[in-house]
Amino acid sequence: MKELLETMAKGLVEHPEAVEVTVDEPDETGLVVYHLHVAESDMGRVIGKQGRIAKAIRVVMRAAATRVDGKVAVEID
Repeated sequence: MKELLETMAKGLVEHPEAVEVTVDEPDETGLVVYHLHVAESDMGRVIGKQGRIAKAIRVVMRAAATRVDGKVAVEID
């Protein structure tokens, strides 16, 4: 899952070497939170107009988590 998020983010940004993903431990409900860190200049590329790209990233991650019976959330820091 972490690799999926990194791959999607690196395809969107101008500075792929600055992409970093950290993962929180699952909470009591089984939710795993992924924190996506990108360069400040690439923040707009990852969020997109009206947050459309960020929403799409979250949808793909939730769909991938469903395949392994998990719950995920993506936060863009």
